[in-house]
Amino acid sequence: MSLDVRTVTASETADWMRAVGTGFLTPGTPSEELVADRFADADLSRTQGAFEAGRCVATFRSFAQELTVVGGATVRADAISGVTVTSTHRRRGLLSRMMAADLAAARERGEPVASLIAAEYPIYGRYGFGPAAWSAEWEVSVHRAGLDPRRSGQPAAGGRVEMVDGADVRKIGPEVHAALAARQPGIVTRGERWWRLRTGAAPRPDHDKWTEPFYLVHRAADGTVDGLMVYSADDKWGDAKQPLSTASVRDMIALNPAAERALWHHVCSIDWISAVRSGHRAPDDLLPLLLPDPRAARMITNVDWLWLRVLDVPRALEARTYGTEASLVLDVRDDAALAGGRFLLDASPSGARCTPTTRSADLALGVAELATLYLGDESVRRLVDLGRAEELRAGAATAADAVFRTGRRPWCPDVF
Repeated sequence: MSLDVRTVTASETADWMRAVGTGFLTPGTPSEELVADRFADADLSRTQGAFEAGRCVATFRSFAQELTVVGGATVRADAISGVTVTSTHRRRGLLSRMMAADLAAARERGEPVASLIAAEYPIYGRYGFGPAAWSAEWEVSVHRAGLDPRRSGQPAAGGRVEMVDGADVRKIGPEVHAALAARQPGIVTRGERWWRLRTGAAPRPDHDKWTEPFYLVHRAADGTVDGLMVYSADDKWGDAKQPLSTASVRDMIALNPAAERALWHHVCSIDWISAVRSGHRAPDDLLPLLLPDPRAARMITNVDWLWLRVLDVPRALEARTYGTEASLVLDVRDDAALAGGRFLLDASPSGARCTPTTRSADLALGVAELATLYLGDESVRRLVDLGRAEELRAGAATAADAVFRTGRRPWCPDVF
């Protein structure tokens, strides 16, 4: 039978969601309420499916996103999600067809990059994506951390930690997040719906029961909120009436080290809490070093997280700032012919100019490798040593590292 790859109509959304569930190993027929909820703000013109005999066997969607780059500016991103191919229809080029159509449309819209969270590592490199930000998670043994229970959770310099509710977070959270997004590469958009879903104002129909978390804010001495933490806790007891509860952090935003220290120390000093799970953090997060004994924080996850695909090299590179002033000629190779070419990058800490050139290249690399460098996380030297980039001028890799790399690693705390 022939396979029809195209955008999805409103009457096909339930079947599309059934196919998503099949691909993610959660079979079943979605309810009308769930379908309406999932497509409440979806753009059907950016929702694709592959159909055989009227049945959806592959899924793909994208949506508009803003991504913070180095220097604090944002770029428009083509955020990709809901990618599945039913096991009976693999190796037929369905994902390749949907991806090609989406990336071409994104480039036509003028979006400099595409973004996604990769469920599996090997899939997306062949489409020009590369891991641009990693995620880590720690588990803190509270009893080993060495915090003084008489002082822990007491902020310094006149600050204070307060317990608030979900309604407060819906008011406070977007402003704090926007302040973080103005400085942290890798942060992506959180719309009003994001905050409503995660504070119980718009519970998901596929969740049996909403469990209210705890909400903390940190206020600086002048009363402004410069930190936010959301966490849940279980209720476990061991023998001899010993509390063994774990606090699991769902979200944590801190605009300065004082707020960060105060919030982590507070959650690590709550009665009955014997362990704290950090949730998604940057691999160079301050958490372990904020404890008297950093070994109390055991890294349990360190994994590639946010993947990017450059669609417009000049616009993408001109959007960010750089560590030093230098000129580099990059020969960017793109098998999909979307963003390849030779470009002169005149970089500086205040910005950059990037233009096509015929000058001899200093470095040659694939578009996926450029994506891994884009937010400052990867080393050009490492890519050269791995054979994933070629140094065409002696010293170019060292010079490029000084240009691209950042003092702190990029971080994307969200799943999409």
